[in-house]
Amino acid sequence: MKIKRHRAAYAILAAGALVLAGCGTDQNTPQGGGNPALDNLQVECGTKDLSAEGSSAQKNAMDLFARDYGQKCEGQTVNYTKSGSGKGVAGFTAGQIDFGGSDSPLSVEDGEVAKAAERCGGNPAWNIPMVFGPVAMAYNLPGVDNLVLNPDLIRKIYMGEIKTWDDPAIKALNPDANLPSIPVVPYYRSDESGTTSNFQKYLSTATNGAFSGEGKIFQGGPGIGQGRDGSDQVAQSVEATEGGITYVEWSFARNLGLGVAKLDSGSGPVELNTKTVGKAIDEAQISGEGHDLRVNLESIYGNQDAGVYPLVLNTYELVCSKGYDPETAKSVKAFLKVAANADPAQLEEAGYVALPENFKKRVLDAVNAIS
Repeated sequence: MKIKRHRAAYAILAAGALVLAGCGTDQNTPQGGGNPALDNLQVECGTKDLSAEGSSAQKNAMDLFARDYGQKCEGQTVNYTKSGSGKGVAGFTAGQIDFGGSDSPLSVEDGEVAKAAERCGGNPAWNIPMVFGPVAMAYNLPGVDNLVLNPDLIRKIYMGEIKTWDDPAIKALNPDANLPSIPVVPYYRSDESGTTSNFQKYLSTATNGAFSGEGKIFQGGPGIGQGRDGSDQVAQSVEATEGGITYVEWSFARNLGLGVAKLDSGSGPVELNTKTVGKAIDEAQISGEGHDLRVNLESIYGNQDAGVYPLVLNTYELVCSKGYDPETAKSVKAFLKVAANADPAQLEEAGYVALPENFKKRVLDAVNAIS
């Protein structure tokens, strides 16, 4: 294993932007004095302080966005409460907040699209995919620094079909690795988790349905693995367990110095980094119409192109296309423009990936169309 990195304690500089965060954060937020990309960014700042609520997965990105927004639009604030995607959707459709944060787009079947249109004065709401965070297959395996896994191996681990690290199926993909004969100890989220939902969608897509689990509750093999509450707990459990493995947001794996497996989707092993994740985002298909930018996750999770790391979680900002009062519309647009231009290095430090240029253009086209 690589030497563990020192566990950094990061702080956000308020710089005029106060963020109210309900229950704290899930990931580390990087220290930073500002974003040089803001110097030449043209925005029309409104006078309305914004309120938002929802997905915990994007909370630390929202901290960065809010800091930058407070610097660009002096004195303006965004109060983002980390309460979960369900409350973000409910608060937005009820008109209690200016925009919502969600791990999933608004649902037609559950009536969310209709409720959101009513909240927006009869105008459609748009799903804006603003935050992308890679999910790492993090492991603790002494002497193995370059583990390669593929979707079928991950499926077999989480269905209990592979029980030791020197299993022939793992050896076949890692012929030069000194794989120890110790038990595979899978950890999973025991709480309801957007990360679990995306992980299960990835496995189902990438194995052509061989993995059938779905939703925010983990559904692996009977009696398989050990559940832990929260991303910090699964990561710390792997750190403490030789032979441990889990799916967890990138920042947790990096901060604890855990091994991060390369993924082989059929075109060779791919390392998790900003370039390989950016390629996955850039090649994603949009299933929504017009400026409703619903990401077709199957186009990411099933991408077998060389150099693509496909295990990515994306979250949305839920906004009205029309229906805001003029000052709120200005503030929402200004904030989202600032967010789309976040500093890539600071996003990476917090465990996210900046929007690739072509994808960012689509996002900004949608933001500019808000009225």
